[in-house]
Amino acid sequence: MYGDTDVMRKRAGQLREQGVEIRTMADHLVAQTEGISWSGRAADAMRERIRDRATHLREVASEHDTAADSLDKHLHEVDRLKDAIAGLERKVTSLVADARTRVARVESYDDPDGVSRTPDSGDQQLAGFVPPPPGHKDWLAVDLPGL
Repeated sequence: MYGDTDVMRKRAGQLREQGVEIRTMADHLVAQTEGISWSGRAADAMRERIRDRATHLREVASEHDTAADSLDKHLHEVDRLKDAIAGLERKVTSLVADARTRVARVESYDDPDGVSRTPDSGDQQLAGFVPPPPGHKDWLAVDLPGL
């Protein structure tokens, strides 16, 4: 199909873990600089710069969370479509098998009065259906009688 949702889930989890790690690093960095017993204008400037950098790191961590959320939404949609395709495949396979049986019965019917019978047009359409490959997105566009 068009996306391995197990791989996507793993990647979303990795993005979230990275976000946590980045936040933890930012907090640790600020705590370390605040704990230094250095004073003066240079020390204050350094601490301010580190707090500013920590803010940027936290923003990056939030972007990791946003990316993970987007990936989660995407993988849910992929799962939904894969399930829809599988459902259509099952239904069409059943419809086609039933139609082929009915067409074969009509074609093999030997009428004692010599009247020929023709299969139903819907059954003929179903019997002649050539399916897309299993799991292919083209299943979503299949339009057959009975669907």
